[in-house]
Amino acid sequence: MRDRQLGNPCHNRGMIYAKSDPARYRTLFSDGKHDGIADTIAEHGGEHAGFRPHDLLEAALAACVNMTVRMYADHHNIPLQDVTTKVTLDRTHPEKVTFRYEVELDGDLSPEQREKLAQAARACPVRKTLSKQIEFKCGDDLAGAAPR
Repeated sequence: MRDRQLGNPCHNRGMIYAKSDPARYRTLFSDGKHDGIADTIAEHGGEHAGFRPHDLLEAALAACVNMTVRMYADHHNIPLQDVTTKVTLDRTHPEKVTFRYEVELDGDLSPEQREKLAQAARACPVRKTLSKQIEFKCGDDLAGAAPR
């Protein structure tokens, strides 16, 4: 599913492009270099052939926490063998969402090293982004779309 398949004219690394697939609700997405598939569950009419959109939010946070902790350990010579992050998005309250996460650290780590790695996890750039006020802007040049 490269740019040619999606018809993606954008090679800007900062943009994700999504396109409908012939299968109902399945959506192909790409940044021009990496590809993925999103879909919804069968109970909502999909085939569950890919990540659900909210799964991708959880994955973004989990991946960022893992990478941030790993990088911190590498830069500070902390003997971290493995890190596993589990994230779930709690949307039970209509007025707010809560990202719940657990970070499991594996290695011969002192309590001080574990605390430093926990601080690094809290400094993950995606967590910082999701903690800010968020707004949405729809471009005016959407082909065939009515003005909003």
